[in-house]
This record gives sequence, structure tokens and C-alpha cells, in this order.
Amino acid sequence: MASIWNQVTFANWSPQAWQGSSYLYRLLFGSLQHWRSSSWLMQQAELLGAALLSILFALAPFVSTTLIGVLLVACAAFLLLLLLSDDARIGITPIHLLVGLYWCVATIATTVSPVRQAAFNGWVKLTLYLLLFALCARVLRLRKLRNWVIGVYLHVALAVSVYGLHQYRVGVEPLATWTDTSSTTAEATRIYSYLGNPNLLAGYLIPAVAFSIAAVFVWQRWTAKALAVTMVAVNSAALVLTLSRGGWIGFVAALFVFALFVVNWWIDRLPQRWRKWAIPSVLAASVLVVLLAVVSVPTLRDRAASIFAGREDSSNNFRINVWAAVVDMIRDRPLIGIGPGNDAFNKIYPLFMRPKYTALSAYSVLLEIAVETGFIGLFCFLWLLLVTVDRGIVEIQRLRQTRDRSAFWLMASLSAMAGFMAHGLFDTVWYRPQINILWWLSVAIVASFYSESKQLEQET
Repeated sequence: MASIWNQVTFANWSPQAWQGSSYLYRLLFGSLQHWRSSSWLMQQAELLGAALLSILFALAPFVSTTLIGVLLVACAAFLLLLLLSDDARIGITPIHLLVGLYWCVATIATTVSPVRQAAFNGWVKLTLYLLLFALCARVLRLRKLRNWVIGVYLHVALAVSVYGLHQYRVGVEPLATWTDTSSTTAEATRIYSYLGNPNLLAGYLIPAVAFSIAAVFVWQRWTAKALAVTMVAVNSAALVLTLSRGGWIGFVAALFVFALFVVNWWIDRLPQRWRKWAIPSVLAASVLVVLLAVVSVPTLRDRAASIFAGREDSSNNFRINVWAAVVDMIRDRPLIGIGPGNDAFNKIYPLFMRPKYTALSAYSVLLEIAVETGFIGLFCFLWLLLVTVDRGIVEIQRLRQTRDRSAFWLMASLSAMAGFMAHGLFDTVWYRPQINILWWLSVAIVASFYSESKQLEQET
């Protein structure tokens, strides 16, 4: 059984063996290495890459998607230059293999799409996101740069949250009808900060909460720890005040997963008789805190109750009708889908939609993946999740042996991914560039630790 699991998760896969036998690798990677050794600028390549990533994450909440796209193109071009001039240790991991496999399936889905031109637009966006993952995984292998890029995101997220709290204080008007007008919470203030939509803001802040909690443990100075605690409080408050039900589900999922990792980190320091109760206690405490919050705050109670209102809530009813149409779309092309991107979706969805229920997406990440790339693409994506989580847990256990606190960044990455997926069960803000770049950042952080551990194995 263990052998099968190791094969599924590529536990024993060696990037050196692939690099030594791949003609394509020898042809492309490192072909400009001699030029790089004589270039002062490219000798600072990792630092330049971190600067480019920092600009992207710093500007993402405040600028148009067009400018984000330009920055993604710049990241892709820099990655290409970096790989062509890199040495033999390019940092290929099992996660890279599954990302590449998913891209191949999306490419085939684009080729055979009934709306090929629209799917091609989505394929270009997906390719840019995956190249961003590769650049992050390459640059963030250096701990100082990893800490720097995460720190940039956390400071920007704090500014976004503070402005959101300001909106709540002044009572900002909604930009659209985000709540059932017949609901008791119809007049409640839903903040959206610079992102223009409360669900989008909630998705943006889920990883901010996870990484700010990790910063409490990673950052050493007391002033830095105090700042991290402030970030946790402000980001959490802003996320709650979005009144995004999917965001709340993602928030709770991220906190629960992080709590499990923290308990596992210190479980061997607990008295023997308490260890078996540690994880059940976390579960019970999580449920109790959520129930107390929902019961004690009327707005939270009413908003949470609407989750279980079924079709009586207009938002629920809308999603149910969209999901039914999307299931019909999947039945029509179950294996390879219609091709990636919202443009392809918008071309095909009207053929299956229920009257008066227009939609720009499937309102569920897993359904969206299935409709875009079929069950083959969904399988590849779930396989990617499995391998990423497995590698993350393995690396956390490795770092736990030496009490290396950088493991908390790994815990935050996996917790953020859990939050993204929980939120994504009922919404597709995951596909917006402000959110998607954070998803691939989280995946890349896990991959960067894998490269670090392999390098240590080679040195020993």
C-alpha cells in the first residue's frame, strides 16, 4: 500500500534522473548560462524576480486586470530568461509535473473546443498563471526572498483590510445587489475595499489571515510579532464584515486546518495523557467558537441561516439553477470539456441556461474545472492537490524535527489552499486574477520547500 501511495505522489521521483535523460531539457535549460555568468544584472536574477513578484502582489488589489495581465506577461518573460540562463538545479518537483499535466489537458481542451478562439483566450490566461507558479517556485527557494514576498503581500492586505473597515464605519453603499432584498440582512453593510466586490475581498483575505497567523510564529522581533497579531485581527474582522457566506466557510476551513497543524507541531510537548485528546479538542473548540459567534451576533446569525434556506434565498436559488445548467454542459462534453476561460463559458452557457438565470461562471470551482477541461482535467487538478498537500505535510514533518519555524509558512499555504477550495465550492472568485495569483503563490511555496529539502539531501 505504501509503495502505491509513493508512486501516486511521486515520493521517490528524482529530478536529476529526468534532467540527465531529457534531450529537451539539455537543449533549452541553461543554454545561456555562459552569458549569465558574465552579466552583473543576471547574477542578481533571484532578487530581480522577487522584485517583480513584489510589484505584482503589491499592485494587484488596486489596478485593473489589464495591468495585472501585463505584469504576468513580464513575469513569464523573466522566467523564460531565467531558465535559459540557469544552472542545472532548476528546481523541478512532482508538483511541477502535475501542473504541467494539467496544462497539457487544458491545451488539448482548447484545441478541440467548439469555441476555439474563446477558449484560446482562457488558455493564454491559464498559461500565464502557471508560469507565475513556476517563477514563484524558483525564486522563493531562497528563504529571505520568500519572507520578503510574503511580507509584501501581508502589508498590502493590511492596507486593503483597513480601508474595508473604514467603509464599514462610514456605511458604504453597495455597488450591486449582493443580498436577497427580502432578507433581514438586506440593509447590512458589506465591505468590499479596493476590490469592488465583498466575495472577492473575502477570497483575497483568506490567505492573508493564514499567512498573518504564520507570521506571528515566524517573525522574531516583538514589534514584528505585534504587527502580525494586528494583521490577524484586522484581516479577520474585514473578512467577517464582507458578509460573504462562501468566504466565511473558507475562513473557518483555513483556521481549522491551521489549528490542526499547530497542534501537531507541539503535540510531543504535551503530557502523554493529553495527546490523544488534542485533535478532538481542536475540533470541539472550533465548532464552539463558530456557534458562539453565530448565536451572539444577529447579522451573522441571519446571514449564516440563509445558507440553509435552500431556494427560499434568491442567491441560493440562482446558484442552484446555474449548477443545474452546468451539469448539463458537463454531460454534453464529459471527457475534455469546452476549453478554459470565462469567454468559452459565456459562449456555451446560454445554450443550456435556465430562463432568466444568466451567469458568467459555474459558481463552483470544481464544476468550472469539469466544464472547462472535463473529468480528465478535474482528475488532474485533484491529483495536483493530492500531491501538493502530501509534499507539504512531508516537508512540515521534516522541518518539525529541527523546529525550523519557516514550516509555519507551509502550514499557512496549505491552510490557505483549504480555504480557497472551501470558498470555491460555492463561488468562482478563485478565477479572478487578484485571487488566482495568491492560489499559485500558495502552491509555489510548497514546491519551493521541496527544492530546498532535495538540495539538503544532495549536500549530505
